[in-house]
Formats: sequence, C-alpha cells, structure tokens
Amino acid sequence: MSERERETGERAEESRTAGERAEEGRAAGERAEESRAAKERAEEGRAAVEKAEEGRTVGERAEEGSSMGEGDAEALKMESETLRMEIESRSRNEEFARVAVAVFMSRLNPTMEEIDDVKTAVSEAVTNGIIHGYQGKPGILYLEVSIQGKELTVTVKDTGVGIADVKKAMEPMYTTDRTGERSGMGFSFMEAFMDEVQVESAPGQGTRVTMKRQIGR
Repeated sequence: MSERERETGERAEESRTAGERAEEGRAAGERAEESRAAKERAEEGRAAVEKAEEGRTVGERAEEGSSMGEGDAEALKMESETLRMEIESRSRNEEFARVAVAVFMSRLNPTMEEIDDVKTAVSEAVTNGIIHGYQGKPGILYLEVSIQGKELTVTVKDTGVGIADVKKAMEPMYTTDRTGERSGMGFSFMEAFMDEVQVESAPGQGTRVTMKRQIGR
C-alpha cells in the first residue's frame, strides 16, 4: 500500500470517528434536553401539588370559619338571661315594673314600638294583679323577665284571690271591678301587644300571667 493510500485511509478513519463523536454529542444533547424537560415538568408538578395543598388548606380554614360562625350563631340563639324581682301591690309600682322591663329588654335592641307594646302589656298584667288579684289589699307581685335568643318572656304572678273562670275573664269587656274604673280590656290588650299570652289561675291560689314576644323580627 502506497503512502498516499495509507494517509487517505487514516483520514477516512478520523472522519468516521469524528462523525461518531458528533453523533454521540448529538445524542447527549438530546438526553440533556429530555432531562431538562423532565425536570421542568417535575417542577411544574410540584408547584401544582403545592397550589392544591394551599387550596385545600384555605378550604379547611373556610370550613372551620363557617363552623365557628354557625356555632357562634347557635350560642347566641340559645343565650338566656333572666331578671326576677318582687314588688308590693301598690299602684305606683306599676310604672316601676314597666320601666324595669323596658331597660332589661333594651339589650335586644328593640324598636320604640316594641318597647311601648311590651310596656303596655306589663302595665295591664301588673294592674290586674293589684286590682283583681289582691283587690287593693297588701300583697306581693312576682315579676320575672327572661330572654332566650330574640324571644322575650314576661311573667307576672300574684297569690291573691285567683280567677274562677279564666276563659270568661279573658273575654273583651269582662270585668269583676264594681267601681267602673276598669274597662275589662286588660287581657285583650296583653294579647294585642304580645305574641302569646297564657293565664293560669284558680280560686284562692292566685294568678300567673305569662306573655311572650319576638323582638327584632
């Protein structure tokens, strides 16, 4: 083999080797590109997982907040307060009872109309005890006012003569007052200004009047 042929063969071999190296470089570049793309996808996946986790956390917090809000609302709804007092069966104490109930119910943020309605009903119940229960004689009236959520309950009790026929006594214009000073509309006014009125009585055992009213409907 001549010198020229040998040199040609060597150059061909070198060229083939260079081509193989180029091919290897190209393959390596592709693998690097694939690796970079895989890394980016992994990063994107990790970011998506983190966002999903954040969303779940926010959702859990919102759920907790909602539960707390419902719990607070239920607690407010069930909150109960009571005022109890005893007053002598004197006419001048009727105004005191009215004012005491109005002040107590003020925590419900009532309207002026609601306050006036309740005061009128309380006035009639207290006056009923003074005039009909004790018939103007000394005695004690027991006043109880309670709040359950937005419901106001007022109870006026006497231990006087009692009522023989409660149904008859609650009829409009009916009265046992012989002086003509009473119109017989006491229970009618209570029913008109309160949502519910219940009267419990028996001869010789006194009378209990329970009145209820929803405030701020």
